[in-house]
Amino acid sequence: MNLITDDWKLKLLALGLAVLMLGAVAFSQNPPKQVVLRGVSIDYTVGPDIVVISPPTKTDVTVTGLADALLTVSTSSVAASFDLTKTAPGSNVQVDLKVRSLLTGVQVQNPSVPFALNVDRLTKISLPVQVRTQRVVPGWQVTKQIALCPNSPCSVAFTGPSTWETNLTAYADFTNPIQQNSYDLLSQPVLLVQNGQALDLTRRTEPALGLDPSSVQIHIEAKTGTTSRQVVLIDAPPIHPPATGYRVTTVTVDPVTVVLSGTPDVLAKITTITLTGVDLSGATSDKTFQVTIPLPADVTSSVSVAKVTYSISANPNASPSS
Repeated sequence: MNLITDDWKLKLLALGLAVLMLGAVAFSQNPPKQVVLRGVSIDYTVGPDIVVISPPTKTDVTVTGLADALLTVSTSSVAASFDLTKTAPGSNVQVDLKVRSLLTGVQVQNPSVPFALNVDRLTKISLPVQVRTQRVVPGWQVTKQIALCPNSPCSVAFTGPSTWETNLTAYADFTNPIQQNSYDLLSQPVLLVQNGQALDLTRRTEPALGLDPSSVQIHIEAKTGTTSRQVVLIDAPPIHPPATGYRVTTVTVDPVTVVLSGTPDVLAKITTITLTGVDLSGATSDKTFQVTIPLPADVTSSVSVAKVTYSISANPNASPSS
């Protein structure tokens, strides 16, 4: 009988068992594993008019593969990214984070991870820079205070979320005491204030916030012969109320106080300044007015115009007019 064909079934079975044993040995030496990669960087692709507020920058990714393939795996072995080119603005937008492996033999356990993002419209506005003096020595009066960037009037361009640009004001503060005829400060940071609160320009967005220029020059002129005092600005009752069924809930005045300069006898009689009343006829939503600060004769103010915002909402005890 031929040695090859004799008992061929037994020989084939023996060969199969040998292959299985070899595979089992190899599998025991290089078993499948999984590894959690901590702090994988997230990339963003956004449309030209979209900005993400407080976007996540890192995520954890679980990868699987044979032990040998995972020996050198690291956070740079995978790519995680958001594609927001077709995303509409919203405060809780559901978007999938796409994760993929960059190594052969390494698989991502969850290639699509749902996230909720705060997405806003990206817009750009121009803001005039107002100079604020914080300390005027008694007997001195500020006669001129301007921002230069490098020319006057000075305006800065802010690029960021559209909701951050409502009632936004730009300031440059001069913090030294005013006690000489002139001052020139070559570089002072621009501060953005929204509804009386400083805007945090270090807060992360994608893309990043833009402020150009971020610092300006300050020129101040002063003279003696007068004194100064700080007084509170008070809003006056509206000339006419809002539409029927609506009411004023809050009133915000910016700035809250101003520094007046004038002769001591005149300033002694001024403790507050009541602003001119405005007309809210037919108003059914918030209204903002630029109100000139009324001043007595021979008295000057550190700020000539106040911004007064009336928050208006429907009266729950009345039916709004149609």
